Amino acid sequence: MNNLSDIWFATGYIDFELKKYTLLAYLQQVNKYFSESRLYPQLGDLVFHYNNLVLFKKNKTFLQNNFPKQLTGVDLQRVQLIYQQMIEDDELMKELESIIDYASVKFEQAIGSGSEIYDFVEENLSIEPIGILALDNKEGYLFVKNGDKNETKVYEYRLSIFENQNEQYRAIRTAFVDAWPDKIYNTYQNIKKSLIQSRPSLPQPATYALQSAIPFPFSETFFPVAKRRFVRYLTELG
Repeated sequence: MNNLSDIWFATGYIDFELKKYTLLAYLQQVNKYFSESRLYPQLGDLVFHYNNLVLFKKNKTFLQNNFPKQLTGVDLQRVQLIYQQMIEDDELMKELESIIDYASVKFEQAIGSGSEIYDFVEENLSIEPIGILALDNKEGYLFVKNGDKNETKVYEYRLSIFENQNEQYRAIRTAFVDAWPDKIYNTYQNIKKSLIQSRPSLPQPATYALQSAIPFPFSETFFPVAKRRFVRYLTELG
């Protein structure tokens, strides 16, 4: 998939029709992925590009403040020179603003389509603890069942908390352990017991089943959505 550059709308030849063609070609590819229920990384990219447009419209110096890691010093100087030229050229600035206004609407529509898929996956996702609730749920195991797939994938998870001046955030890290085929003896309780015996580093693990009745693309949709929902689930537990 051909991705847009961070500042695709403000570099190169600033022409509405040209940028419109570039954007529509990109969104056509995104929509193809969405039609296959493949959300990531496309949905994250859409949000990233939409936020760029909003920031640029609010503050034309956003590049220096928000992209020091993505842009080299040479790139930053080039963008600043481009912007200086735009300030001095009313017609060029109007063209840029037309591009941004048009692209903002298109990104909003595409994000809306992706969000509908995201919500549908969440609606078909269930989370339940396996066995007795652990006192500490910051680490443990996830039993992941994706629709009619004939296996249960097991992941070790670890939750971390970090904060800025105003809010606390939770992040989750997962590591694949193994997959158990659907057999009558491979109940969740038996799998958990087997993990405790073979992995003594977690003698009393928090264990949860994440399940969907409908199969979705695993790495591009189901697991990213499930992990985000699981973090929210633990947050709601307190």
